[in-house]
Amino acid sequence: MPVTTARLAQHHAELGDAFYDVVAPAAFPQTILRFRNQLWAERIGLGDLTDGEWIAHFGRFIPLPGSFPQPLALRYHGHQFRSYNPDLGDGRGFLFAQAYDLGDGRLLDLATKGSGPTPWSRTADGRLTLKGGVREILATAQLEALGVNTSKTFSLIETGEALERGDEPSPTRSAVLVRLSHSHIRIGSFQRFLALDEPDNIHALMDHTIRLHMPEAWRAETPDRAVAFLEDVCRRVARTGAQWMAAGFVHGVLNTDNINVTGESFDYGPWRFAPVNDPAFTAAYFDTQGLYSFGRQPEALFWNLSRLAECLMPLAPLERLEAALKQFGPNLQDGFAEAILARLGLAHTDEAATNRFVAAFWGFLARSGAPFERTFFDWYGGLASATRAASSPSASLYASDAFAPVRASLEAMTPRDASRLAHPYFADADPCTLLIEEVETLWAPIADRDDWSVLHAKLAAIDRMAEAYGTRVAPLDGPAA
Repeated sequence: MPVTTARLAQHHAELGDAFYDVVAPAAFPQTILRFRNQLWAERIGLGDLTDGEWIAHFGRFIPLPGSFPQPLALRYHGHQFRSYNPDLGDGRGFLFAQAYDLGDGRLLDLATKGSGPTPWSRTADGRLTLKGGVREILATAQLEALGVNTSKTFSLIETGEALERGDEPSPTRSAVLVRLSHSHIRIGSFQRFLALDEPDNIHALMDHTIRLHMPEAWRAETPDRAVAFLEDVCRRVARTGAQWMAAGFVHGVLNTDNINVTGESFDYGPWRFAPVNDPAFTAAYFDTQGLYSFGRQPEALFWNLSRLAECLMPLAPLERLEAALKQFGPNLQDGFAEAILARLGLAHTDEAATNRFVAAFWGFLARSGAPFERTFFDWYGGLASATRAASSPSASLYASDAFAPVRASLEAMTPRDASRLAHPYFADADPCTLLIEEVETLWAPIADRDDWSVLHAKLAAIDRMAEAYGTRVAPLDGPAA
């Protein structure tokens, strides 16, 4: 098997069996390859796998030599809509392998969704619908193109089972997904050991995480190390939350078991992109109180980080942990300004001018009801796109008094790379969006006649947008797009 360039690992097993259960994958009646992320396969040294070998590893889960001999279902607890649940854990997935990114050296997890029941499945079947897998492909591709720190959908294989689900027409098709993520250590992973009163395991998990994922947070003394760890997690999570807001993205289920301590966004269920800047916009039909609505996402993240701080109280003084938590707000504000500038291709200027512009731009979106993604598209590059924006369907909004503060604040802003505006993407009539109606349109041909061409065309359009924005991951033999 040609995997000689891969640097595979099994570091999670070093924690011991208090942290996971060894499990077996389901035996599926079919394994039809539907999606293969070739660029990321090359980044971790698996790009030379044949499709047959790919299916063997990511459909039948034959171990990758050098990684885990058997899959590991991770143990964790968590707050779900702020109600504590001690019966969680990997209920339809497992950690299959670990590999290093050959480009930047990060340790990455290859983990599954829909790979069969585990000790944590309770009464569920451990399966994933094919539609759910397609939705995750779309979410991760669009988020990556918009500059969000997200997991990557690595593989999707249809598995030939008929599933009964209450939230979509049934029976429906089944699949198994593999995601690539910068760890699967959750806030809920720490909460489990707090609930079990096992401070030694909290300590061990923290040290493991720092050693492998954030070595810059290492300190000689345990209290200092715990505070530095919390500060680092707050910074990472704030940055991702800010990127969600700038992308108009609503995750939908910000439970503590869905917050990765490395800050990477993952596990996409009822996600949505907001059509306009509406703080009350929700993704999940079951979020009847709007707890995880678009505008409340920063609040939800801070609440979750506070739960992590509680887990670290056996290791560090409360007042020092509280001080670390207080850095979330400034980190979020800085991350939000950076994310807005990045999305608009604008260079940093002095702090006051940046803050004026960000406040004016976000305020305009909120008050005007301007289409979210179109506004970013129309004004990419700032005033260098003024002529282009004047021909937009939103041109009348840009000519209104409501936009005047944005236009004035743009005088102080310059493009990061004006040459990007020459990309053909910016000559398109419309931006590349992914609203819920579009997702349903992409799924319909697959459901009706097994036609995947519309999905492939959409993924190509997203990739083209990533090329225009310079957010496509760098191939190993060349610079980023």
